[in-house]
Amino acid sequence: MKDLLIRGRVLTFIEEPQGIDDTQSYLTVEDGAVLVRDGKIAAVGDYAEIRRTAGADVTIADHRPHLVLPGLIDTHLHFPQTQAIASYGAQLLEWLNTYIFVEEQKFAAPEHAGFVAGRFMDELIANGTTTAVAYCSVHPQSVDAYFAAAAERGMLMIGGKVMMDRNAPEALRDTPQQGYDETRRLIDKWHGRGRAQYAISPRFAITSTPAQMEMSRALVAEHPDCYVQTHLSENRDEIAFATSLFTAAKDYTDIYAHYGLLTERTLLGHCIYLSDREISVLAETGAVGVFCPTSNLFLGSGLFDRDRFDRLGARWSVATDVGAGTSFSMLETMAEAYKVLHLNGQRLSPLNSFYRMTLGNARVLGLQDKIGSLHAGADADIVILDSSAKPAMELRMRTATSLAEELFILQTMGDDRCVAETYVAGKAMKGRRIAARRELETA
Repeated sequence: MKDLLIRGRVLTFIEEPQGIDDTQSYLTVEDGAVLVRDGKIAAVGDYAEIRRTAGADVTIADHRPHLVLPGLIDTHLHFPQTQAIASYGAQLLEWLNTYIFVEEQKFAAPEHAGFVAGRFMDELIANGTTTAVAYCSVHPQSVDAYFAAAAERGMLMIGGKVMMDRNAPEALRDTPQQGYDETRRLIDKWHGRGRAQYAISPRFAITSTPAQMEMSRALVAEHPDCYVQTHLSENRDEIAFATSLFTAAKDYTDIYAHYGLLTERTLLGHCIYLSDREISVLAETGAVGVFCPTSNLFLGSGLFDRDRFDRLGARWSVATDVGAGTSFSMLETMAEAYKVLHLNGQRLSPLNSFYRMTLGNARVLGLQDKIGSLHAGADADIVILDSSAKPAMELRMRTATSLAEELFILQTMGDDRCVAETYVAGKAMKGRRIAARRELETA
């Protein structure tokens, strides 16, 4: 395979920005290049210099004047909810029962799971997201469809079958032993196969009995290299229901702590109504609170308190939470994150937004050596962003005078139209997937 030289305005983060003027936190090269060889980044720097050393047998993809960044990373969403986005008028528990549990029952059919998995991956690619952490349905065939679709596209994806043995329709319930056995088989089949990574996924305390939580504990102990994902303190009614089911627990967080589910590889969706004690437990265990601004606003759940996480030393990430989240776009998600934090009297600079979407989210996953930044040896997952993709953006960009201002325009006004191309393991995928789907639909 020929080497690929991606030319454009290179931007990659080195550390978390400490302010809007922190130019030491990132590397930018105005006429820059990323050299890709065998799906990996071989070099990053000035175009003229890399072009000289790249040799004659290289394909050049000239994306000037667009920005060249690491592929975006989404740390919490639900692939079976792809067709349930924009379901009207309910808060969390009612929304689950009215829409989501109905939708997820369809994934017992492998052909449906396969169709939605393909469209789900293509939506991620169209929005510049190259890695995501997703819940599948309770059905093992949904996990097979999810990882097969990711493998077909070469994507580094994390996911797993939800485990639920109560407070859900019978068609969506497993048993503690069934959930354990199916999860073990899926880990053996998919974890570490290609770029696939498995996440042990008890949906949340409301839908798992103590017996199933014990089985989850066993899975985590047996497979410490797997991720763990569940939900925590999204909604006040949810908290009351969960704690009523586990009356010995000090609070909601203590339920998961009791069953040994809080580790450095644990991702906890939402984390809105946590006490200082609970956030301190996350800090001590290394578990990650996942900020899901669009879904928290859509379901009327509440506002994430980033500053308390930072003050108490707990880690956090950002995610779309499709399908309660209303967009696959991490750009649109960060626009809502900015507003949510603003309502809490907290600021989110555009530098910090782009750090979170890339290196920050990679770090909470422990994958910063592979994804999230442009450096030699990293996987060549790359997104090309056009900050003038929409007429209103082009007009606004005429007055932009700094990189931070341009990033804020992208974050505030951007969507999938700003993604000029998405490279997955060095292959240009956005245009290719759109063309393939059009060809299939017209066949």
